[in-house]
Amino acid sequence: MSEKFDPLVAEWISFVKNPNFNLIEKCLKFSQLIEYPELQVDEYIKKIHRMGMSLKESISDVKNPTYLISMLNEHLFENLGYSGDDDDYYNPKNNFLNEVIDKKTGLPITISILYVEIAKFIGLDLKVVGFPGHVLVKYNEEMILDPFYDGRLLDIDDLQEILDVNFDGELEFKPEFLDEVKSEQILIRMVRNLKNSYIGSYVYDKALRCVDMVLAIEPESPEDIRDKGILEQRLQNSENALKYLNKYLEINPNAEDVDFILELIRSIKIKD
Repeated sequence: MSEKFDPLVAEWISFVKNPNFNLIEKCLKFSQLIEYPELQVDEYIKKIHRMGMSLKESISDVKNPTYLISMLNEHLFENLGYSGDDDDYYNPKNNFLNEVIDKKTGLPITISILYVEIAKFIGLDLKVVGFPGHVLVKYNEEMILDPFYDGRLLDIDDLQEILDVNFDGELEFKPEFLDEVKSEQILIRMVRNLKNSYIGSYVYDKALRCVDMVLAIEPESPEDIRDKGILEQRLQNSENALKYLNKYLEINPNAEDVDFILELIRSIKIKD
């Protein structure tokens, strides 16, 4: 499906695919491209460095991971005042790392990214976990941590409770939910979160750009093909809307929302 060339999306993809940039740099580039063209990426890297170095200078030579994690939690959440944003969870700003650094609140994914980065300064190799509905962090396979709630240690019951809250009790815990996710998947999840925030704020043009950014990496993603069709319809681009909604039905004919999509297609054709 040929699309009008978007230089922003093209720049984003070249950045995502470039192994010379780390996750922090890619997150800040994402902010710069989408909302903050004047953003000085280097300044925010320096801010993170200062946070990490102040932690490193405050700890003893003890290398026990439990001690190091407790010190990381104390530093980030008590001393610096970071926390998950329960009060304004769906605010689009929570998806931008520069905003999270400045306002000291964010989503599970953005707080976790910062948490993992600061941990590196004290020799902790933490991994981001793509847990359904709520990104977490792990140390080896023995500790599962929730940076959104002050780095608290989670057990199986806690994990099931998170699933119950996010999926109305319809999703059972599976060990693979605790698999590490790589940078590209973290970035895709972040872009999808932002898409949903923009949709909730009725900013459909920016939501559509987010969809295009995901589809540039995962061109056959049913969810994003569907959302592109819906957003094109809301922006009154009927031809594109029909193209993507029909494509969605082709690749996902047994989807739960088939009736809704068929009705949307019918309504577009009637208006035209």
